[in-house]
Amino acid sequence: MSDLLRAPAEIKYAEELDWLESVDDGPKPFSWRLSPKMVRLFILGSERADGLDREISQKWYGDRSFVERSIVTLASDRGLLLIGDPGTGKSWLAELLAAAISRNSTLVVQGTAGTTEDHIKYSWNVSMVISKGQSRESMIPSPIMTAMETGAIGRFEELTRSTSDVQDALISILSEKYISVPEMDSDNIVFAKPGFSVIATANSRDRGVNDLSSALKRRFNFVRIPVVTNKKSEAEIVRFRTEELLRRHQIDLDVPPTLLDVLLQSFADLRASSAAAGSDDEKLESALSSAEQIGVLEDAILHSNFFGERELTARTLASSLVGSLARREPEDLAILNKYLHGVVEPRSKEQGGSWPEFLEGGRDAIATLS
Repeated sequence: MSDLLRAPAEIKYAEELDWLESVDDGPKPFSWRLSPKMVRLFILGSERADGLDREISQKWYGDRSFVERSIVTLASDRGLLLIGDPGTGKSWLAELLAAAISRNSTLVVQGTAGTTEDHIKYSWNVSMVISKGQSRESMIPSPIMTAMETGAIGRFEELTRSTSDVQDALISILSEKYISVPEMDSDNIVFAKPGFSVIATANSRDRGVNDLSSALKRRFNFVRIPVVTNKKSEAEIVRFRTEELLRRHQIDLDVPPTLLDVLLQSFADLRASSAAAGSDDEKLESALSSAEQIGVLEDAILHSNFFGERELTARTLASSLVGSLARREPEDLAILNKYLHGVVEPRSKEQGGSWPEFLEGGRDAIATLS
């Protein structure tokens, strides 16, 4: 795994999955590798009440009901659509579900404006078609077709980024559970095996780009993933990801709890400001999600390790926050400047601690970008 820049969940947690399979005596739907209870346990982690001989780490942080509804949906004949703001963990949850159920989370189609029907059905190896004609051997199956043939979970990322004709092609796959190949005279239907399903994700901020048709919506169960705003849950998510980052980069650097509190409070303040804003120009373009908090902290840690004194400071954290969240010029810079003067400056005078240095670092970063 050290040779991979980013290992998929089934490789990263292969030892845990092997162990869970070995002790799993629950009923398994279709070709599932784990029972629904073990899938949930793999994703949300074990508790003492589970009575296991070893601890299973928590990998996704969110409401248990979201995970349970997702698992139940995949055990039915409907697709699963995870919808929410950017950075809410939709793709990570989809990957974990596919890894636990099929031990393969890599059967993925990425939705873009350039995605075509070929990407979700099949294409052809032109040289083989010229030499041998159109046959199963010369066909290049899509990740979705491969999932159908193996009874696995296929994933479709950013579904609403795809055009309507691509979405329409997915309707027949989800309803009929087969793909016709009219170019071939025989053996020209690929049927889905039991266990096949599709997990799609959609960014709620893409509403209006390529809206889903009513027919496609009926083929999915919707699970809406909200932005995590509970400070305890946010702290767990950020701490979990930060520990992974430090291990991956082999960095020996402490993240002081006080600075983690500053980061969490800053995002909470900025979310409140966005919620009270009267127009989009008064809101940061960022979704202010947990993923973006992790990005800010990762940037600060790497900068401190490579260019600092191998010690995370409030100044570096503030600089990373401004650099990561200031995406529009001058709107986002004005919002961040207003936050620093209206919220952070009074707080630094009242509470002291890391806030004065955080204020100074933020001001310097804004001055540099202005």
